[in-house]
Amino acid sequence: MLSIIEQIKQGQLWDFHGGIHPPENKTISSNAPIQHAGVPQQLVLPLKQHIGAKGDIIVAVGDRVLKGQPLTKGDIAMCVPVHAPTSGTITAIEERTIAHPSGLSDLCIVIDSDGDDLWGEQTSIADYTTKAPSDLIEQIRLSGIAGLGGAGFPTSRKLQGGIGNVDILIINAAECEPYITADDRLMQDYAEEVIEGIRILQHIVKPKLTIIGIEDNKPDAIRILEQHVSEDDQILIRVIPTKYPSGSSKQLVKVLTGREVPSQARSTSVGVIVQNVGTAFAVKRAIINGEPLIERVVTLTGEAFKQRGNVFARLGTPISYLLDSFSYQPDKKYPRVIIGGSLMGFTLPHSNVPITKMTNCVLAPKRKELPLNTHEMACIRCSACAEACPSSLLPQQLQWYAKDQDYDKCEEYNLFDCIECGACAYVCPSEIPLVQYYRQAKAEITERQQDAANAERARLRFEAKTARMERDKAERENRFKKAADDRRKEMSSSGGDDAVAAAIARVKAKQAESATATTDKKKPAVAAAIARAKAKQAAAQQAGNDVPDNTEMAKLREERKRQARERKAALQAEQNGGSTETPPEAQVSGDSKKDAVAAAIARAKARKAAQQNKPQTEPVESQQAEADPKKAAVAAAVARAKARKAAQQNKSQTEPVESQQAEADPKKAAVAAAVARAKARKAAQQNESQTEPVESQQAEADPKKAAVAAAVARAKARKAAQQNEPQTEPAENQQAEVDPKKAAVAAAVARAKARKAAQQNEPQTEPAENQQAEADPKKAAVAAAVARAKARKAAQQNEFQTEPVESQQAEADPKKAAVAAAVARAKARKAAQQAKEQADNAESLPESQTETVEAQQAEVDPKKAAVAAAVARAKARKAAQQAKEQADNAESLPESQTETVEAQQAEVDPKKAAVAAAVARAKARKAAQQAKEQAEKATQQNNEDN
Repeated sequence: MLSIIEQIKQGQLWDFHGGIHPPENKTISSNAPIQHAGVPQQLVLPLKQHIGAKGDIIVAVGDRVLKGQPLTKGDIAMCVPVHAPTSGTITAIEERTIAHPSGLSDLCIVIDSDGDDLWGEQTSIADYTTKAPSDLIEQIRLSGIAGLGGAGFPTSRKLQGGIGNVDILIINAAECEPYITADDRLMQDYAEEVIEGIRILQHIVKPKLTIIGIEDNKPDAIRILEQHVSEDDQILIRVIPTKYPSGSSKQLVKVLTGREVPSQARSTSVGVIVQNVGTAFAVKRAIINGEPLIERVVTLTGEAFKQRGNVFARLGTPISYLLDSFSYQPDKKYPRVIIGGSLMGFTLPHSNVPITKMTNCVLAPKRKELPLNTHEMACIRCSACAEACPSSLLPQQLQWYAKDQDYDKCEEYNLFDCIECGACAYVCPSEIPLVQYYRQAKAEITERQQDAANAERARLRFEAKTARMERDKAERENRFKKAADDRRKEMSSSGGDDAVAAAIARVKAKQAESATATTDKKKPAVAAAIARAKAKQAAAQQAGNDVPDNTEMAKLREERKRQARERKAALQAEQNGGSTETPPEAQVSGDSKKDAVAAAIARAKARKAAQQNKPQTEPVESQQAEADPKKAAVAAAVARAKARKAAQQNKSQTEPVESQQAEADPKKAAVAAAVARAKARKAAQQNESQTEPVESQQAEADPKKAAVAAAVARAKARKAAQQNEPQTEPAENQQAEVDPKKAAVAAAVARAKARKAAQQNEPQTEPAENQQAEADPKKAAVAAAVARAKARKAAQQNEFQTEPVESQQAEADPKKAAVAAAVARAKARKAAQQAKEQADNAESLPESQTETVEAQQAEVDPKKAAVAAAVARAKARKAAQQAKEQADNAESLPESQTETVEAQQAEVDPKKAAVAAAVARAKARKAAQQAKEQAEKATQQNNEDN
């Protein structure tokens, strides 16, 4: 079987699918030789006159340029420069309308010709055979040569891709488009130069066979070419049948070689490279003559031209200049100027569009010569377009998808294989402008692909930048770390400490010192000692000492012990002096801790004064509370509010120093107040009257009576304290009104004084109990419980005589009786809670002589002390519960004959009794829990004092 080359040499031809035979209309412009159109006054040169990227502008407005001088430059293969077509001055670099189907504008360089047409520097190669193909390709690129057949593909890029990959070189001389005769006349008038250009291309590509493909409708050109081709040239002229679009690259390759170019591929993929006749002529001029591409042959045709023919037109020449120069007479009704042929051309928006490297024809037809496609109708699905398509596409489907903007489907149906030949539109009976739809779809797809490519490049740049920043950050960190290690090694070798570590330690010491000073501004001596101790410890650690210096901490402990001893001595002196001695705030004004104790005493006095100042108009309120429980609750709230206000009004004006110190250090004031209250309770227990043997016996026999007696005792104590309070506090009351904090301090002092007065007024008839408490801590706790029971009973007995009216009203009205019962239960709970607090505090304070043995035993055996405290709390809970049960059953003191009816009414209504009992139990639990917490606090305070 013969090879492809042998078959070609034997004259074999092939055919392609589709194709049409439109009227040629070539003879009207091919009879006259090529003329020179001349140089217009102004040339407009678009920067992009080829397929690829624009070049960078290397001139500026106002520059004078010479003929052939490059105006742009580019370093990539798909970028070719633009040269000045003539000498002159650059007057503008701006947007101008370009020769494109879209009619859009692009950046252009405007040159005003000076008329001299002076050449600039020219680089020619006399003997190209001595040059390497790469040098010739670079010269072609710098000359700005692109495909002159209409596609505008950079010639240098096509030749570079064909070196070593092709075996057949095809020179496209078919020129199948109707009306266009530029290549025909070029071959007739400049055949020798065309053949020389083909030889240069042969030298670069080195193919096995070179074919000039020309249609049989150009007999003159065929004859002249055959005259200039010799056997040594190895150039084969092959005449092919006239069929549109045989001049297309893929179709010509199929006709001459029988090879099918794949979809989305170029002819070099099948070993064939195709160059136009005009391109070969431009290569000869660039290599041998040193002339860049500054002009080309353009066909001026159409019945609107009086002078038709082919001209050498400078690039950038306005179409209007050619129309004026060759007697253009536009159609009166439909004037049109078309760039290109009648099938692949496009109509210009105006005549001020410049000639470019891809402009091969200017067609100005009359209306009758070339009818307008203005009557688009619906597709009738005749399939004529598919039969005429030379690329074997489905034009009907592509038009539907392009119109619907379904660009994915357009690509799926190989839209980019369309060569825009217009054969489909030519045969369409519905006159649908199919090529226009395809061009618009291609432009949209190309723009989207470009955006996607830009986005991908941006993503890659961002990732590269991120990676670079992370790498730089890691390098910096390693560099800093290495520098720090080197510095530490250097300092270690020199025997010094790390300066950075020392500075950090100093800063931390200063921060600790400032934090201590801020938190406790009232303890400058203690804070200073702590700060010094921490500083010494830090210094010792830095110096490498294993044993820290605790001298400052030891001094601090000694200072605290000394202050505790002073407080104890001041309290004992206060107790021995009685209630008429000089106020403690006057003696300890210089000591902040003594002032805090005095503040607590003032608060106690204020509470007692508040109780004493209660209005005597409560019988009516109690009657109203008996009649209505809601009113009773409101009245109780009002009474509590009045009590608080009275406590604030009764604060002493003689304690400014105490209040200021308490405000400055509230924690010390609270501790001192708690200590004062505990000591007052112990003193009260020590001074209990010895005239209650019968009551104590009764309390032991009956715990209910003991609870009542305890409540009575507490009430008597309060009343006695109120009566014995000094009347020298008017100024204190005024200050309390002004400052609520000072009022609270004064109230605490008043309460402490009231407790102390109650302790002094109680009989001293309990030596036996005290002695027993010394011998046995458990007995002491029992004795305390008995004392509390007696106090409750005494309080109940004293309160009895003040309620005759209430008891009578309760007998007459069961609702009032229930209210009275609730009041009685509340009083009983309060008395039980106070008794528990006194018992818990009495077990922990060290001042009483009866607790010396307890303290010693607690030190010897802490478990026994804890057991004793638990027993005391249990007894207190039991006494409270018994007092509540007695209050629930009797609802008032048993001695009164007027409350018998109330007890009977409580029995009649078991639901009320159950509710009252539940409330009493809940309150008793709460009181027991509070008593337990106070006992634990008192134990802790006792340990600290010891």
